[in-house]
Amino acid sequence: MTATDQRFREFKMPDVGEGLTEAEILKWYVAEGDTVADGQVVCEVETAKAAVELPIPYDGVVHQLRFGEGTTVDVGTVIITVDTDPGAGPAEAPAAPEAAEPAAEGGEEGRKAVLVGYGAAPSSTKRRARKAQPGTSNGAQAAVQAELNGYAAPEPAPVSRETPAGEPAAPAAPAGAERPLAKPPVRKLAKDLGIDLATVVPSGPDGIITREDVHAAAAPAPAAVPEYDVEPAPHEPAPAPEAVAAARETRIPVKGVRKATAQAMVNSAFTAPHVTEFITVDVTRTMRLVQELKQDPDMAGVRVNPLLLVAKAFLVAIKRHPEINASWDEENQEIVRKDYVNLGIAAATPRGLIVPNIKDAGAQTLPQLAASLGELVATAREGKTSPADMAGGTVTITNVGVFGVDTGTPILNPGESAILAFGAVKEQPWVHKGKVKPRQVTTLALSFDHRLVDGELGSKVLADTAAILERPKRLITWS
Repeated sequence: MTATDQRFREFKMPDVGEGLTEAEILKWYVAEGDTVADGQVVCEVETAKAAVELPIPYDGVVHQLRFGEGTTVDVGTVIITVDTDPGAGPAEAPAAPEAAEPAAEGGEEGRKAVLVGYGAAPSSTKRRARKAQPGTSNGAQAAVQAELNGYAAPEPAPVSRETPAGEPAAPAAPAGAERPLAKPPVRKLAKDLGIDLATVVPSGPDGIITREDVHAAAAPAPAAVPEYDVEPAPHEPAPAPEAVAAARETRIPVKGVRKATAQAMVNSAFTAPHVTEFITVDVTRTMRLVQELKQDPDMAGVRVNPLLLVAKAFLVAIKRHPEINASWDEENQEIVRKDYVNLGIAAATPRGLIVPNIKDAGAQTLPQLAASLGELVATAREGKTSPADMAGGTVTITNVGVFGVDTGTPILNPGESAILAFGAVKEQPWVHKGKVKPRQVTTLALSFDHRLVDGELGSKVLADTAAILERPKRLITWS
């Protein structure tokens, strides 16, 4: 290792859990030139499972941020360089990896394709990037900075050369207009709408073309008033309906948590044969118990709500019918029954649906379960749920009632045997002790994997859960 290598330390995107291959840089907490300390959080990244803060393992000064916010980076790629000895004076830092040079005609293999708008200017020789000297052009530096910012840098004009005999060679081809500056999504939009970026007037900083500029260029121009002494211009065809529709649409890249959730739901829906059963139950006594527990000194400091008692009732039903707490091993063609219950709670977050779980929830008391639920929900809303908290679930509850929905047909979380949907609690007319009275009523739906859960077993678990919610004293007698 050279002195330069020891001084400029490179920090690579780590695998933050369970063999993930990429992560998106959500936010940088430092800038180039900032002083950092060992263990200081420098950025937040989002994997397919959760948002994670990354600490830097070096002391020093930030020399270079290799990628901008919103960039998805493969695990093992250098994302930041730190000068660990800034007092030693100027020194050349390790250069960023260069793209392979294009092969000469009939020569070596061509370089790998790069994303549109990120291509490096071609060069006749392959050499290491050098630091610009005073008085020289800063075009190379601008190209690197443009590449980091997600814009295409203008290609340098060809240089006239002389022949070995001293005679001037044929003049180089005249340089064309500079390539318009625009991010790849904007370039794709312009291509879809059939707009030449060279004709678009930029409105962004530093002459950057924005999506609004492209839409403005795609909009039909106002009709001009014809002059009587001039022949009218030929009628221009109206924009294609597809282009007009595209101008009124917004495309959102699918990545991170939402991408992982979408793939998981597709895999689950078309792998596990789902069966869903429903039951409507009078939960008036449960709602009264919720109010009583809120005043109980043993429940002080924890949140008490109907979901807590639904979770406890579900756990007791599973304890009475442990065969449902299992998973399907496709490779070995085995049913794996589990002596622990990791209870997942489906949580809607700004980044999408996640399902963290409470480890060994079946062994927790009611106050402990309430504390675990509160911590799980708070962590999920802050986007700080770790990959470990979302791994190893066995069954799940989804509370669709908070959205005013009666119930649904939930899809299993991959690898789990059952998921219970808890619907909205509403006051309805109900036959109680032979008379029609207003009662608090809800609907439960239980989806289960029919490969390992028969209809009888699933029905018993759902019926027991409902029976406990109807008469919550059964929590004592059945536990």
